[in-house]
Amino acid sequence: MEFNLNFNEDRWRGIKETYRLWWDGKLDRPLIHLTVTGNDLGRPASKVQFHGITAAYDSKVTAEEIVDSWDYELSTRRFLGDSFPAIWLNFGPGVLPAFLGAILSCDQHTVWFHPEKVQEIKDIIFKWDDNNHWLERVKSVAETADRRFQGNVQVGMTDLGGTLDILSSFRPSENLLLDLYDSPDEVRRLTWLVHDLWWRAYDEIDSVQRHNPGYSCWTPIFSEKPYYMTQCDFCYMIGPDMFDEFVKPELTASHRRLTNGFYHLDGPGELAHLDSLLTINELKGVQWIPGAGQPPPEEWPEVYKKIRKAGKLIQVNGSQSGFKTLDKLVEHLGSGRNIIFIHSVDVSEIKEAEAFLKRHGYE
Repeated sequence: MEFNLNFNEDRWRGIKETYRLWWDGKLDRPLIHLTVTGNDLGRPASKVQFHGITAAYDSKVTAEEIVDSWDYELSTRRFLGDSFPAIWLNFGPGVLPAFLGAILSCDQHTVWFHPEKVQEIKDIIFKWDDNNHWLERVKSVAETADRRFQGNVQVGMTDLGGTLDILSSFRPSENLLLDLYDSPDEVRRLTWLVHDLWWRAYDEIDSVQRHNPGYSCWTPIFSEKPYYMTQCDFCYMIGPDMFDEFVKPELTASHRRLTNGFYHLDGPGELAHLDSLLTINELKGVQWIPGAGQPPPEEWPEVYKKIRKAGKLIQVNGSQSGFKTLDKLVEHLGSGRNIIFIHSVDVSEIKEAEAFLKRHGYE
């Protein structure tokens, strides 16, 4: 199938320079990653329908057919502001457990991981398996995409998961909470074992993408240097003392390896850990997600003011309030510096999108 992206080398050069300035805190305006969907290609669709969750493709669907569906989907998009052609290796929210022997189940909407058998924490031993089905599938799709796109598309790292989130897939969560009290040394042992395996997976997947323009993940923030969105959804169930004891040391170690690392702060239950997170010098930025049933992002100015005061970057998306999110946030903070806003609109909204960009400093 024809590769037909409305993007060229000059635009990629501009993207790299703009993001470089933003990461260095030298861009006077916000970054706006604004994608326009629904463009008519006037050509046949791909043989295989595009799925947002890559793991949902039947095992009989080849990596080439998956990437072909990506090609078609990307060709229906246009890229405004600081957006760029990006696709994500979406094998679910934290696929590393599947690499370590957990069972992966999925439908068209989400992915679950659970162990074949729940073991006592002292009996858990994780081993790397080069022939693991899901590891091979991820690497095959990543390498095929790299070969197909030849650096014209940024392919995002699959979501490997947060360390304690990965452990909770095997215990599960209720047991792991008790382990923090009853078997703290075992939790630490497995935390650092998972840390090493996490980085092995990251490096192996990255190694087959020789033409990738840079780094991204499930959030399409472009970086020429290693970037990832770390997380620990499990930590909403623990207090600051336990966070500092069991979560923060590993997070700090990972952010030392990530030149440009963000943290995914998910829901009000994690706000108790924000002050501690902001003391991690190597952490470059924070993505605040209020969560279902909560006020939208722009209604939390105190959170963003704290993040900015600590000298960190901010990522926000328009999924709840659209363009209003960034408009209000700039009003609260006084400027759009050090913010990246990620949003997608239908082609019918193109005029509104262009006016929005002009409002925020785009010519």
